[in-house]
Amino acid sequence: MKKFIPFLSWIKSYDRSTFLGDLPAGLTVGVMLIPQGMAYAMIAGLPPVYGLYAALVPQIIYAFLGTSRQLAVGPVAMDSLLVASGLSLISTVGSEEYILLAICLALLMGLMQFVMGLFKLGFLVNFLSRPVISGFTSAAAFIIGLNQLKHIMGVDIARSNKVHLVLWDAINKMDEVHFFTLGLGLAAIVMLKLMKRYTPRIPAALAAVVLGIASVSIFHLESKGIAVVGAIPEGLPLFTIPSLNSDNFSELLPIAGTLALIAFMEAISISKAMEQRQKEYKVVANQELIALGLSNVIASFFQSYPTTGGFSRTAVNVQSGARSGIAALISAAVVGLTLLFLTSLFYNLPNAILGAIIIVSVIGLVDFSYPIRLWKKRKQEFFLLIFTFFITLVVGIKEGILYGVGLSLLLLIYRTTKPHLAILGRIDETDLYKNLKRFPNAQTLKGTLILRFDAQLYFANAQYFKENLERAIREEQDLSLLIISCEGINYMDSSAAQMLLSLFTDIKKQGICIALSSAIGPLRDILEKSGIADIVGRENMFNSVGEAVRCYQSGSCREKLLLKIATQTNWKEQNDKLRN
Repeated sequence: MKKFIPFLSWIKSYDRSTFLGDLPAGLTVGVMLIPQGMAYAMIAGLPPVYGLYAALVPQIIYAFLGTSRQLAVGPVAMDSLLVASGLSLISTVGSEEYILLAICLALLMGLMQFVMGLFKLGFLVNFLSRPVISGFTSAAAFIIGLNQLKHIMGVDIARSNKVHLVLWDAINKMDEVHFFTLGLGLAAIVMLKLMKRYTPRIPAALAAVVLGIASVSIFHLESKGIAVVGAIPEGLPLFTIPSLNSDNFSELLPIAGTLALIAFMEAISISKAMEQRQKEYKVVANQELIALGLSNVIASFFQSYPTTGGFSRTAVNVQSGARSGIAALISAAVVGLTLLFLTSLFYNLPNAILGAIIIVSVIGLVDFSYPIRLWKKRKQEFFLLIFTFFITLVVGIKEGILYGVGLSLLLLIYRTTKPHLAILGRIDETDLYKNLKRFPNAQTLKGTLILRFDAQLYFANAQYFKENLERAIREEQDLSLLIISCEGINYMDSSAAQMLLSLFTDIKKQGICIALSSAIGPLRDILEKSGIADIVGRENMFNSVGEAVRCYQSGSCREKLLLKIATQTNWKEQNDKLRN
């Protein structure tokens, strides 16, 4: 049971000192969640109260099932944007149908994550490379921020996940700007940035919310045209079963799939970062999928939209002393008490304040240093990042991820079709053989060509290998010995094996002896089964390039043990035969 419910493994050793760390952390994150949750719900196109619903149940479920004791689960900006960008194409933002679809999306996303965890599919997130993620998150930050202009400017600007449309609409409505709202929004942004820099221990978002409510209440700013949140339903979310028809299911499925991967990637990267700072627990990726999945599934029955681990709240959780999931339960209690007794206090909260909180929060998602490093050192990956960035900005959120992943896979395939291939030479009087291009003073051996191929050999690069080898043979004078170092070849498919059979046959007809060195066990199995070992001759298979060179230079036979090691496919079986 401890494997499936990690809570049971640490609760037995829970003590007073741990609680004294969890209590302030739980209270701080809980207080922080209230304005953040409401702001993120607005990003998702939902009424603010649904941000509080999403901040309640997921935390409780994850506290029992998650392997990270410090991850703060709840609504986040990125997932909220994905919800809005996907659902706005299906239904009217803010409508009853839209809200229902957002809840159903949490259910579908959670089920996908849960199934992925059961079948140990956490590795799928590895297809989201760092340049793709960086380009996507930076673009998403711009989209999120620009979509808050309507709240900062006090103008009805069309919501869109295409930046040029939002900017064009904003420019066209510049003459309609409400200057009281604009002043309040800009003041809030400045205040949040200054507090974040100079008073990081004080919850800046909560301070902005308190001051915003006080300003409206004291100076009656609502009568001057400043929009406020208004009435928020009081009480805990009711248990309801999300209803979904077949048409909506097919439309929500790709959105849920994208969310499942992105949300897991966010949570696992944060969890792993926190894990490295301590030695009390180990984050298990597939259990995290199960925990996050069930958090979303169960929470969807309590009117929650998709959630995952949040970086800023997790960082605050750790800095405040959280050491276990009890901190999350305390945070959930703070949110629950707010829903039961304090929602009326938020009636006069200006939308401009929530917009400012969102803008300041997403500024941290824009990474300038990483693209600069890529430009200096990895041009190809830099262009992958820029491609993902602009596709996300101009075409759409889902398209940015899909096209970015697609291009990164194409680049990977392209690189494997033309992998590194080196002609080797001997370093002075040592037994080391290195790439002649990197070590121009290395010695070449008369009548001998030594070649190393640094990738798996398969159908896509078999012709590349053949052409380069044939060219190297043509350029070599009086060649009598070809040594192929196989240390970089970890796999060979049937197409490549057939190519080698034909190529080696032709080379031997030219009177050139072929030797293979440094083949790992799995490759030796393939060489044996494909008949390549018969063509080359098992006596011409060596453990290293140096061994092959010494053998041919001296003209002497090797020890039986070395020959067995170089050609065996089952060490125990061959060793027993040798001893007998």
